[in-house]
Amino acid sequence: MNDLFDDEPADNTPEFSVSEISGAVKKAIEGGFSHVRVRGEVGRVSRPASGHIYMDLKDERSVLAGVIWKGRAQGLAHRPEEGMEVIATGKLTTFPGQSKYQMIIEDVAPAGAGALMAMLEKRKAALAAEGLFAPERKKELPYLPEIIGVVTSPSGAVIRDILHRLRDRFPRKVLVWPVAVQGAKCAPEVAAAIAGFNALTPGGALPRPDLLIVARGGGSLEDLWGFNEEAVVRAAAASDIPLISAVGHETDTTLIDFVSDMRAPTPTAAAELAVPVRMELLAWTDQQGARLSRTLATALSQRQQRVRDLGRALPQVDALVEGPRQRLDLLAERLPNALRRTAATKRLRVSEAALRPGMLSRRLAEDSRRVNSLSARLVPALERRTREGRAALSQTSRGLRATLLMDRITRQSERLESVVRRLSDRATRQQTERRARLDALDRLRETLGYVETLKRGYAVVRGDGNVVTDKVTAENAARLEIEFADGRLTVSK
Repeated sequence: MNDLFDDEPADNTPEFSVSEISGAVKKAIEGGFSHVRVRGEVGRVSRPASGHIYMDLKDERSVLAGVIWKGRAQGLAHRPEEGMEVIATGKLTTFPGQSKYQMIIEDVAPAGAGALMAMLEKRKAALAAEGLFAPERKKELPYLPEIIGVVTSPSGAVIRDILHRLRDRFPRKVLVWPVAVQGAKCAPEVAAAIAGFNALTPGGALPRPDLLIVARGGGSLEDLWGFNEEAVVRAAAASDIPLISAVGHETDTTLIDFVSDMRAPTPTAAAELAVPVRMELLAWTDQQGARLSRTLATALSQRQQRVRDLGRALPQVDALVEGPRQRLDLLAERLPNALRRTAATKRLRVSEAALRPGMLSRRLAEDSRRVNSLSARLVPALERRTREGRAALSQTSRGLRATLLMDRITRQSERLESVVRRLSDRATRQQTERRARLDALDRLRETLGYVETLKRGYAVVRGDGNVVTDKVTAENAARLEIEFADGRLTVSK
């Protein structure tokens, strides 16, 4: 019996199941570390589709697993990033499924300004490497936008300053998209506002702005952090509407300043960059109008003077037509005598040609040869009658030749009269053509003369008998005479 009892275990330690041990450890850890703040560097960060964030906190020797549930992750002011030094607030618990402990994180904040600046520089370098800050991406601001969209808080002094400055410089239509300018809602609302303005239809019921201003007053680095978020930077880079960033004071710098098309040191300065000064623009317009008027007046005066100079350089119409007119008169005087002389000469030549014996002898010889040629072909019976009637035939031939000669003289006279008529018609035509050219030159003289210019609304000013072309001469003249198309007006000083 004693040996039998000696084989039984003598330890009275209670036995626990695995779940009981895990539960006891869980209670002990959660009871002792129900609220803790842990400082460390963010290691691995995982964001699954569930919306939770899994991350590691580490230092030189240890690693602490952490989880941020979906509901808390959406409200974080600063998203954890690998390599960022943070202070995590939450409680410790265990995960029985893997026999490990972890931290349920409720809030994550950078461990001081140095951590924020380090994260800011890292993000800035990454975005710059993508080319989002390149100068060639920046768009030119419109000179005078019709509609200006403002992304800011509706209740702060920023919007009042912008509206007041716009009203003083050049009143424009302003569309305000209210957003939170700090805190967890800042970045998503600002990004949504920029994208929303770009989604509007130009000229629609709610028209699309021609220019955007993203503005906020000054604050600490933590207060302005929403404008350093990647979502805001990418929304500003994707904006088709030119964008002016006016976040903080002149010494404050956020990432939206690098990607915007123009950075303003203050919201008031953004309004000044958006529109010109209306009064200055009106003054400039008046100056340009005055310059244009002076230029036109000077150009017109120069061209009038040039026309006058050209008019003086042109020969007088009388000088142009005096020579042709004199030659025409001379030719007109000489033409009848020349025609008469020509006709007399022709008649004399005809009469002399008709009385020359030599010509008659030649004609008789030619006729004789022709007759002899014809007679040789007559039958022998006619030879006797030819011999008997040769004398009568010769006398008859002379009378016939005289008749033919008179006919020829008549035809020559008719030709002479035709030539005379043609010469007369040609002289008449030349005289008509020259008179038409003379009339055209006279019309050109009248068109180029200053009288026709006066009829078009101009006037000639004379001072002391001389033409006045400038103000100084007009002021020094004792008496001015203004010539209009319908008369002259004398003005005495």
